[in-house]
Amino acid sequence: MRIEREYYLKKLIAHRDNGRVKVVTGIRRCGKSVLLFDIFGDYLRESGIKEEQIITMRLDELSNARYRNPVELDKYVRGMTTDKNKQYYVLIDEIQEVKPIFNPWLESKNEKIGFVEVLLGFLNIRNVDVYVTGSNSKMLSTDIMTEFRDRGDEIHVNPLTFKEYYNAYGGDRRNAWRDFITYGGLPRVMLENTPEEKIQYLQNLIKMTYLSDVIDRNNIKNSINVLDDLLNIIASNVGSLTNPTKLENTFQSVKNIRVNDTTISAYLDYFVDAFLIRKAYQYDVKGKKYINTPMKYYFTDIGLRNAQLNFRQQEMTHIMENVIYNELSARGFNVDVGVVPVFYKDQEGNTKRSKLEIDFVVNKINKRCYIQSAFSIPDEQKRNQETNSLRRITDFYKKIVVVHDNIVPWYDEDGIYYIGVEEFALKYIDELAETM
Repeated sequence: MRIEREYYLKKLIAHRDNGRVKVVTGIRRCGKSVLLFDIFGDYLRESGIKEEQIITMRLDELSNARYRNPVELDKYVRGMTTDKNKQYYVLIDEIQEVKPIFNPWLESKNEKIGFVEVLLGFLNIRNVDVYVTGSNSKMLSTDIMTEFRDRGDEIHVNPLTFKEYYNAYGGDRRNAWRDFITYGGLPRVMLENTPEEKIQYLQNLIKMTYLSDVIDRNNIKNSINVLDDLLNIIASNVGSLTNPTKLENTFQSVKNIRVNDTTISAYLDYFVDAFLIRKAYQYDVKGKKYINTPMKYYFTDIGLRNAQLNFRQQEMTHIMENVIYNELSARGFNVDVGVVPVFYKDQEGNTKRSKLEIDFVVNKINKRCYIQSAFSIPDEQKRNQETNSLRRITDFYKKIVVVHDNIVPWYDEDGIYYIGVEEFALKYIDELAETM
């Protein structure tokens, strides 16, 4: 089963033949290889590009082991693109398999050649357009584009959105939503037949792939259990404000382990660099400024979050908030956590300051909307509680409350829009992206 990824295909098409390296990044198993070789490859063929003009290579295959040497890779591609009257498309999967070597033409061993030098060299060939993917430590780091300086474009691929998942699901929408918020949006999950197989697949990915990547890339030797415990804490508290100091205290009080906040901060950054989790900063809506700490962390894929906790903690409020965050991020929105300062008088008449939280401040270029995730609003009291922060915002951007119930969308007297999460994810979020 091939799942179409129209959003990312359009991005690749938009960057076609622009004289830059296209670097397809994203968490492992999110569908980067299928996107590049199958979906984009078929697009090129359908647009009239001949097969001999499409140079493909999967560097994780044993038959291509020779080309993990950067000099051999360079020689091969140049030998396949000699006709100056043809436009060639070079698609390389798992580029991180190319290992750095010492420059063989220098007596000194102070200079190395790696895949970055090879790819930048390809850019000097006018009739070659270059696309690469990578799926472990080196290519999963967010600093990869720094190595390409100003000559690379990143196309970041996310796990499936609910819309992509449902289009491939072929069944009842409620069942699709139930499975999606349980097992997440990694494409391979949809190919597993039973819940047991899906669970086993996700748990193997967490332990044997993602954590291993973080450990290998950052040369971590004696803190593997701490990494796992930290990921458990983040998974248990998705959508809760935290910072390294709070997490240090949690380790001390719950695990009786001393891990300083500097180490915790570094480990969190490792997870973010590997695209396993994302962090959302606080934004003071009235003060129009960012607050560096505390912040929230969300899992890139909700199935991985559930797998990390052995599917034991299925709090729908946390899961729904994480899913909404992922849906927004996948559409290219910048998503922050909002706070609105409020002042009140205590019993002695003294002025006190407090903060109300807005789940998401959603930005795209110069437009914005505010979104509150509320599992249910059974009565007027609960509605007032959930919308208190939204009603205190004085600008005229859209204000939205997303609930878990399958409701008919409606506006209240304050202009706040209420919509069910399934319809929000399937339809409304794309309309929002088009209007912002």
